[in-house]
Amino acid sequence: MNNSRRQDFTQGNIPRHLLIFATPMLLGNLFQALYNTVDTIWVGRFLGPEALAAVSVGFPVIFVLVALVMGIGMGATVLVAQYTGAKDFEKVRKVVLNSVSLLTVTGVIISFIGYFFSEAMLRLINTPEVVMPDATIYLKVFSTGISLMFIYNVMGAILRGLGDSRSPLYFLIVATVLNIILDPIFIFGFGPIPRMGVAGAALATVIAQGVSAVMAARHVYKVNGLLSKNLADYKLERDLTRLTLKIGLPAGLQQTVVSIGALVMTGIVNGFGELVVAGYGVGVRLDQFFFMPAQSVAMAVSAVVGQNLGAGLEKRAKESLRWAIILSGSISLAVAILMQFWAWPISSIFSTDPRVLTHATQYLKAISLSYVLLATMFSITGFLRGAGDTLPPMLITLIALWFIRIPLANYLSRIWGSQGIWAGIAFSPVIGFALSTLYYFKGNWRAAVVTQPQPRHADLQEKEA
Repeated sequence: MNNSRRQDFTQGNIPRHLLIFATPMLLGNLFQALYNTVDTIWVGRFLGPEALAAVSVGFPVIFVLVALVMGIGMGATVLVAQYTGAKDFEKVRKVVLNSVSLLTVTGVIISFIGYFFSEAMLRLINTPEVVMPDATIYLKVFSTGISLMFIYNVMGAILRGLGDSRSPLYFLIVATVLNIILDPIFIFGFGPIPRMGVAGAALATVIAQGVSAVMAARHVYKVNGLLSKNLADYKLERDLTRLTLKIGLPAGLQQTVVSIGALVMTGIVNGFGELVVAGYGVGVRLDQFFFMPAQSVAMAVSAVVGQNLGAGLEKRAKESLRWAIILSGSISLAVAILMQFWAWPISSIFSTDPRVLTHATQYLKAISLSYVLLATMFSITGFLRGAGDTLPPMLITLIALWFIRIPLANYLSRIWGSQGIWAGIAFSPVIGFALSTLYYFKGNWRAAVVTQPQPRHADLQEKEA
């Protein structure tokens, strides 16, 4: 295997590793979110609240469609990181080829479901009739490019497991700039290209995703030497598929649980009309950006912890978690303070309607109160995923979301209206944080490490923390 840009996290300064590795992922997540955010800005500011609501209501459905499959990418990241830490590079290549096959098959299936059942899914969440046509066409067009999204994400997962978070960023920058250029062309029409409205926004995103997918696959093939021209090499291996799914499916199910919960939450919000839906859409879109530092650090800690546990350096893996909490918690605290004073002007990027901005501001002020707890929970979840122990985070998410957030938001909405929904959402991370912390200190995650090597001398010099 070509060692280009592969990083060894089992030695050197831990916070430096986290920052250097997380920064490109943060920028990458930023650019990836800009795909859909640019759509939202163009649609919200120039096509009106109804079109903005149509795009906003489509995102939870998209998340449900892609969440389970993206867990396979997480399984690939964990296995690549642990086998890299154990210096078993033949296993790394097998994981890559097997993961590509797995995601190709599932990507086609998910695209089919998204295209032909988009309207049915939108009706399940009580989508307002006034936004149904635009929301349906947006979902149909977006679904045609889901396979391309999967290809990019599995390549990014592979590169992150190797310790390379910079290359995926370069591909995304190119694709995002392309999306920014294409959005107004397809939304409003230009020359022979007709005005497409929200369908044009989705089409621009699909084309941009295709570019990033091709660039990422070419890099993994030419630079890392982990792909093959021989189709026979992509034959699914039963044991490796089972192991990938064992690690990845709980992570995917966790994302699915969150995504379905977002659908249910959107259904609750939909009952308050398109203005609240539009304000909620703006708030959720901004949340994407505010959560990114914590999510990027969590992804970094998964790779760092995976390599160190794969190499038998448990104490160093724990130290990585401590630094992750410090870094992501500090950033989240700063963002939370910012939201208490600047939520309105920041929300105005997406809409000029004061009614929409009022709901968006109320949402952001409430949700930002839980940012630090969420950041800590993300870091712990990143550690557990790096260990390959992905089932407990899924169960914790299930409890916090379905037994706390949704029932509480639904109940409080009957008392305080839409602000009751925001209060219910803001409270649920308290439970998720508490359960994640308790499980980490219990230590059952040790049994999930795939390679199970003997501890290195550096870890034996003193007792485990």
